[in-house]
Amino acid sequence: MAQMNMQKMMKQARKMQEEMEKAQEEAALLEATATAGGGMVKVVASGNGSIKSVSIARDVVDPDDVEMLEDLVLAATNEALAQAGELAQARMSAVTGGLNLPGF
Repeated sequence: MAQMNMQKMMKQARKMQEEMEKAQEEAALLEATATAGGGMVKVVASGNGSIKSVSIARDVVDPDDVEMLEDLVLAATNEALAQAGELAQARMSAVTGGLNLPGF
């Protein structure tokens, strides 16, 4: 009887691991877009934390104020990464039922 329960638990654990791997793959495909400066800078980030694209409007490029452009890129990048992280976490939570499993 205990042997059957252990086998059942192992089967459930394998299934959950497979579902989590699939969710991680799906999360990597998610994209979040953030803008700064009223849309002058746009950054797209993926659910796995990589930056997919950065777009900068010509109007915001001022050689005399490079710091402002740097700040806008930084703000949009941080926001896109935060949004992508939230999307990925929501996808993983759907699989784990809200359990916080380290490494997933």
